[in-house]
Amino acid sequence: MSQRLAGKRAVITGGASGLGAGMGMRFAEHGARVALTDLNLEGARQVADEINAKYPDAAIALAHDVADQQSWEQVLHQADAALGGFNVLVNNAGIGSMASVEDETLEAFQKVISVDVDSVFLGCKLAIPYMKQHQPGSIINLSSIAGLYAAGNMASYNAAKAAVWLLSKSVALHCASAGYDIRSNSLHPTFIRTPIMYEMGAAIGTTDKAEIERKLARSVPLKRVGEPDDVSYAAIYFASDESRFITGVELKIDGGMSAR
Repeated sequence: MSQRLAGKRAVITGGASGLGAGMGMRFAEHGARVALTDLNLEGARQVADEINAKYPDAAIALAHDVADQQSWEQVLHQADAALGGFNVLVNNAGIGSMASVEDETLEAFQKVISVDVDSVFLGCKLAIPYMKQHQPGSIINLSSIAGLYAAGNMASYNAAKAAVWLLSKSVALHCASAGYDIRSNSLHPTFIRTPIMYEMGAAIGTTDKAEIERKLARSVPLKRVGEPDDVSYAAIYFASDESRFITGVELKIDGGMSAR
């Protein structure tokens, strides 16, 4: 296995399941050490144990509320000490909501913004001072294809993921103008086989996972939903020095949906 991330140390939020767990495993496979953070500490520990069983001492787990500044301060301090510094931040944690602007409640809207946008702002703001000590660095923010293309029943999710998209660019330009060798890019997946896909997919009228996949795949030119590895390998590219001249861009992982 090529060590594309040898020497990289990454903080990955939402590491207890889904894309965060998948990225943690693949990052370790390619030579990185990772701190998996999540509100679900037990889940993050289980993923870290699975990683360490294959790649000894590659992963740690930390309790983390990504919408809370104090929690961010504590987690980044812990990760910096445990990993001997870090140079990659993956802002992956997020939640979804399926509702139109008329049907969505203010409480639900604010919760999505808090978890999906405030977390990215806090992560970037508070991680950069640490990452400056271990350049080159890479910030990878998980947006969504829904951050680029709207749907009538995704008011809060569209708003949140669009904010992540442009915030990523602002962070990229700030770091470049400040002379930091820290890049910031965003990933924009469509339907990926993760718990959040099935939760949001239930809005199409079924809770059967196979039927959800069939229905969602119809809107994808490649006629299938994505796998976590489809996102993990894109994140590996952005985390590695292979992408050292790429900052402020969005990478669509959408099976051709945006080509229409």
